[in-house]
Amino acid sequence: MRKNEGMSESESSASANRYPAADEWQAVDRYFAEILVEEDAALIAARRSGTDTTMPNAEVAANQGAFLGLLVTIAGAKRVLEFGTLAGYSTIWLARAVGEGGRIVTLELEPQNAEVAEENFLAAGVADRIETIVGPAAETSARLISEGVEPFDFVFIDADKPNNPAYLQAALELTRPGAVIVVDNVVRNGAIVDDSSADPRVHGVRSVADAIAASPDLEATALQTVGEKGWDGLIIARRR
Repeated sequence: MRKNEGMSESESSASANRYPAADEWQAVDRYFAEILVEEDAALIAARRSGTDTTMPNAEVAANQGAFLGLLVTIAGAKRVLEFGTLAGYSTIWLARAVGEGGRIVTLELEPQNAEVAEENFLAAGVADRIETIVGPAAETSARLISEGVEPFDFVFIDADKPNNPAYLQAALELTRPGAVIVVDNVVRNGAIVDDSSADPRVHGVRSVADAIAASPDLEATALQTVGEKGWDGLIIARRR
């Protein structure tokens, strides 16, 4: 769902969605979100504050945020690494899922976005369990590796797609066996199957998919999604 290095990306901007979110898809998202997703005032404000970032309307949908939180809970994760913060909407879902004793490290390229996100973290009451690191994610994740930080249990990769392979490699160096790695925006309106595409984002996704498939340390699957964010999907991988 997002953009530049160290930030998240959505199909909401330059590509202008070859296949816009159908009314029926959006209606279904709204239906399930209304009856199943507890999106409180802080989350709503964080989602809306995306308009103050460098990539408006690029945050995950409410049901997707809840899904990420459920994955963290199911995995029993207490340390989460996120590539791409934007306004911090997904970060709040992750931070609430790890609980008071958990820790989130989120990597964001743009200081403007980090400032918006940190205000949202305070409003959501989770600022004390989140560390926002500003700078190119390839560099900041490398610094985490060199510092020998405690391994992470869960990684959410939702940053610039051309650098996906580098982010995956960093994730493998920063996690332990049993860790879960989620890569977002892997369908790209179906462009993922076009091996002749000149789009570097498609190449980045195909490269990371190939890397996951080739890794003896990972087992994975991919899921397509349709909804208010259009036609996309994610890869869910687990370290053996």
